[in-house]
Amino acid sequence: MTEICQVCGLPKNLCVCAEISKESQKIKIRTMRRRFKKYITTITGFESKEQAKEMEKIFKKKLACGGTAKGTEVELQGDHQKKAKEILLENGFKKELIDG
Repeated sequence: MTEICQVCGLPKNLCVCAEISKESQKIKIRTMRRRFKKYITTITGFESKEQAKEMEKIFKKKLACGGTAKGTEVELQGDHQKKAKEILLENGFKKELIDG
């Protein structure tokens, strides 16, 4: 017997809740300067810790940089503001809702 999603009521293999939530999230991308002239890029606005952790892995792999997920925020080492926006667009986030 297949499992049923608690949110939409569809079977798990047909569930589209994750895609719908991506289209309504307001994501902010900021670059900050830390000690010793080091830059970090912070990406905030993810819905859950799990989604932030998943996106952190994608960012680190595609940008070849270090980083961490702190709660619903992702921090990346270096100035990756433009490239991070492109990666978010590839993963189903709306262009109008990405600030940065």
